[in-house]
Amino acid sequence: MPIQSSLSSQRAKHSAAPVAMDTQNDGRSFKEIRQDCLQRQVLFEDPDFPADDSALFYSKSPPLAFEWKRPGELCDNPRFVVGDANRTDICQGQLGDCWLLAATASLTLQKKNLARVVPRDQEFDNSYAGVFHFQFWQHNKWLDVVVDDRLPTVRNKLVMLHSASNNEFWSALLEKAYAKLHGSYESLKGGSTMEAMEDFTGGVGEMYETKSAPKKLFTIMKKALDRSSMMGCSIDISSSAESEAQTSSGLVKGHAYSITGLEEVNCRGRKVQLIRIRNPWGTVEWNGPWSDSSKEWSQVDKADKDRILKHSDDGEFWMEFEDFKSNYDKVEICNLTPDSLVENTPHHWEVSWFEGNWIRGSTAGGCRNYIDTFWTNPQFKLTLEDTDDDDDVCSVVIALMQKNRRLLRKEGMDMETIGFAVYEAPDDVDQLGKDFFRYNGSKARSRTYVNVREVSERFTLPPGNYLVVPTTFQPHHEADFLIRVFSEKKATALEMGSEVDADLPDPPMPSSPDEETEEEKGLRRLFDQLSGSDQAISARELQQMLNGVLSRRKEVKFDGLTLNTCHSIINLMDVDNTGQLEFQEFKVFWEKMKKWIMLFLSFDTDRSGKMSSYELRIALKAAGMQLNSKLLQLLGLRFADENFDIDFDDYLTCIVRLENMFRVFQGLDTKKSGKVNMNIMQFLMMSMNV
Repeated sequence: MPIQSSLSSQRAKHSAAPVAMDTQNDGRSFKEIRQDCLQRQVLFEDPDFPADDSALFYSKSPPLAFEWKRPGELCDNPRFVVGDANRTDICQGQLGDCWLLAATASLTLQKKNLARVVPRDQEFDNSYAGVFHFQFWQHNKWLDVVVDDRLPTVRNKLVMLHSASNNEFWSALLEKAYAKLHGSYESLKGGSTMEAMEDFTGGVGEMYETKSAPKKLFTIMKKALDRSSMMGCSIDISSSAESEAQTSSGLVKGHAYSITGLEEVNCRGRKVQLIRIRNPWGTVEWNGPWSDSSKEWSQVDKADKDRILKHSDDGEFWMEFEDFKSNYDKVEICNLTPDSLVENTPHHWEVSWFEGNWIRGSTAGGCRNYIDTFWTNPQFKLTLEDTDDDDDVCSVVIALMQKNRRLLRKEGMDMETIGFAVYEAPDDVDQLGKDFFRYNGSKARSRTYVNVREVSERFTLPPGNYLVVPTTFQPHHEADFLIRVFSEKKATALEMGSEVDADLPDPPMPSSPDEETEEEKGLRRLFDQLSGSDQAISARELQQMLNGVLSRRKEVKFDGLTLNTCHSIINLMDVDNTGQLEFQEFKVFWEKMKKWIMLFLSFDTDRSGKMSSYELRIALKAAGMQLNSKLLQLLGLRFADENFDIDFDDYLTCIVRLENMFRVFQGLDTKKSGKVNMNIMQFLMMSMNV
């Protein structure tokens, strides 16, 4: 009975743009809210993101007395966009979200993408109702985020992102909508330009270290820009003290810049490669060669100079590409589709994606350093069949994203450290166990484990079956994730361990009294002491017997079986429906329990008397029951303790109830189809009996 994971696949280039989902808690769309406010002649006040301190900070009190004001209270002629939205409309305020501003500056270069993120069906005219909306990509969905236009100010001036024009407000409102999406303005402090670039496009990111980049990095970046990709760059810091420290050449460390242009110019008869970079502060520029007033520009063809050079202190500047590689450490490229940036022919890529979870005690296995739990991480099988058009290998980009971590900051949770590994997968195996990973190395992997929202890598692999294992660095760390697989040719992908089935053989016929072993004779004497004249035991009598016998076994941790568990045992073994166990039924159960005890002891590797919840999958499979990750996560949460261990009584309760449920289902599934129809009476009877 295989259960498919939440997998989707689409043609990356030819799919129609999906409609954005409304996100307001009352279910109303932007147009419905605006129309209602216009009819009632009121300005919108957003109940989902109130204009108060909670929208600003979650970890401290505001350092200043902020006043929330609408644009009409700050200037005489407010405009949503003055002229055309461009990168000079973006100036950083008091918030440390230069990464968002750098991405926004790059977005303004892509008019089609900008029109999606910043819809132009809004203005301060006769349709003005104090409500605006923006669209962002989040975890494979486009969301329409509505905000009112009350903005935080100090002494009548905007204190967050603002435009160089005092009466232009699209960029300030976009920042507010993005803050609402993540819970507060403070949630936007610190981040990767790539994160916002992906949220503006739904694209996939790649990162290059300039010091170890391909020789064709300029060509790669030029093609990326020509294909409407968005780009950012930054200078590494070695300590927090260096963050936003300014160098003598005018560059800022630990600061996110946007890349806005690449050109080749003639300078004294030779070709010079130049790159244009923008500081989102709107000021503080590079003062070295090719800066605005440097002598190099006097040696450039006048046509080139007039075309690309603009003298102004707007935070944007040109550098020679070699100087750029010497001074900057990282380049981030967000491709709208992962088209090859090296070759000339654009490709149409296939995209598959999965949503999953790392749950402590069941699927949060950590990296391969923790071999005892690594194998319990979610596993995804990728089949590559057709090679690239111009090669005998398959190009694939794998991107692993952790979900909602900014929103969870107020609960004390920040980015997890994540990565993934790729293995060659054997045929016809649903879930690979510990021994496979102990003796087989990975064929590809993410370069490092890092605490960013998404890690991605581009690989070329021979055709075949591969296993993708996404993980957090340490085990027991919980998070939700999205994994996207981009391939140049059609590929199939499915989640491993998704099968749910049970192979439960009929119990053996009980032996006759004259063939009983000494053990069985001893059980009969014990049984006769409890059963009385009816020669059967009730759930309470069974509880007394099993607790007496199992408590004497020192190799298992045992706190005693509950009466509910004993009812479940009787439901499982009571073939004649008397509500009690006769001795022959009890003997069959005893044989089952001996097998379950041996399974339990075989997985209690440290002889602690408990089984690790991560090993429950194998123990249940050995008992004939195959469960998927969702069910195992549920069992781990239900039966494991705070140390991810399961003692014997909880283990026995789990295995008895599961077998009960499987046998009831199989009894109803007369066609062996993996599906049953039942009425309310049947459902209630089954639920109560289990």
